Amino acid sequence: MQGDPEVIEFLNEQLTAELTAINQYFLHAKMQDNFGWTKLAKYTRAESFDEMKHAEILTDRILFLEGLPNYQRLFHVRIGQTVTEMFQADRQVEVEAIDRLKRGAEVMRAKGDITSANIFEDILADEEHHIDYLDTQLELVEKLGEPLYIAQLIEQPSEA
Repeated sequence: MQGDPEVIEFLNEQLTAELTAINQYFLHAKMQDNFGWTKLAKYTRAESFDEMKHAEILTDRILFLEGLPNYQRLFHVRIGQTVTEMFQADRQVEVEAIDRLKRGAEVMRAKGDITSANIFEDILADEEHHIDYLDTQLELVEKLGEPLYIAQLIEQPSEA
């Protein structure tokens, strides 16, 4: 089925964002694990995998619309050095995604591509959930301070 070029461009732009987020979240998860913040690392790794699922859905839709998924570009990967910087960097990715998804869904509906609009709206719901989580974590860091916040992220290995 031949898709509208503007719709395919929005799908590809969001695909680029998802591919960027996969890398950013995965590296943050690896850094968090290396720092000993194992609980946070597990959550962040799962977020990276969620972004991979979004990328798969977008890839399938682009191919269905006879477009070519663009896996050759990434947006700027923002890597934090502290837990606060990581949350802020991840939050910025989500803010940009939410704006793009809202604009894209509106264009898709106007062009009569309800399925693509629904895909964007489903991803939007996931991104809104993630930004809510990040906002909560940033508020906790602000209230508790980084050292106390980080203390609750540490898991001791189980005895062998």
